[in-house]
Amino acid sequence: MEQRDKSGVFQRLRQGLSKTQRLLVGGVDGLLRSGRGVDEELWEELEEVLIAADVGVLVTQSLIEGLRQETKRGGITGAQEILPLLRQKVLEILKPHEVPLSLDTAVEYPFVMMVIGVNGAGKTTTIGKLAHRFTSQGKKVMVAASDTFRAAAIEQLEIWSQRAGAHLIRHRNGADPSAVAFDALKAAIARRCHLLFIDTAGRLHTKENLIEELKKVTRVIAKESPSAPHEVLLILDATTGQNAIVQARTFNQALGVTGIALTKLDGTAKGGIVVAVAQELGIPLRFIGVGEGIDDLQEFSADAFVEALFNQTT
Repeated sequence: MEQRDKSGVFQRLRQGLSKTQRLLVGGVDGLLRSGRGVDEELWEELEEVLIAADVGVLVTQSLIEGLRQETKRGGITGAQEILPLLRQKVLEILKPHEVPLSLDTAVEYPFVMMVIGVNGAGKTTTIGKLAHRFTSQGKKVMVAASDTFRAAAIEQLEIWSQRAGAHLIRHRNGADPSAVAFDALKAAIARRCHLLFIDTAGRLHTKENLIEELKKVTRVIAKESPSAPHEVLLILDATTGQNAIVQARTFNQALGVTGIALTKLDGTAKGGIVVAVAQELGIPLRFIGVGEGIDDLQEFSADAFVEALFNQTT
């Protein structure tokens, strides 16, 4: 049964990465299996394919340089021999950032996860899927609807919470987000919850206002639980490509991001952004979203990601 479950998870990952596979690996495969030799033109074309898949300029340059050295050192003259080298290089970039979420980092329960990111990245949906994941494991979960500026966000969170069997704490629209988080934390402690997820706003009038509001939430909950939040999970929309890197740097500088979830990988051919995020940010990759289903938010596995990406048939 467990083997079938793992097989199903991997198949969903393969399907979710199919667009990226066709652009990235399909393009690379076409270059490297053409029977051609290794020359400057090949490197330039390979660079174009990697950048098109949103691997990023800096990461692409690093990959190309590493591949150049490997081919020279190994005396490689045929382009087809480069593909396994590329696969290994990508795995080497991703592997150190494969860090599963551990609830043991909490000094005391509940484990508090503050979920941040711009509007539209998928914060509310990700919280719902994570709540379902943990309630399915027998955990008692509470959710704080601290994105009080969007009525739709609260309603959506209520639906997800009911579906997952999690408790929801909400205030009126426009209420102080910090007050919602504080009340939710007190309730989570009183009800002996294992986890508290705090949804947050993604857009206020200016970026500075948003950051200050998020900082206020962290200060307020720390008064009740000094070690909280135990996780600051940043949700990044993979379809935004390199903009995700810019967002991550802004949030990380202000709040100290401890983990990243990359959503909507199934909706883009530019899933190379996963490699760019790992290399350029150095923040643990906790989860990736490869579909709309409640089970389509998966723990990030570098081995599974690379296998799904490079071993597909189109």
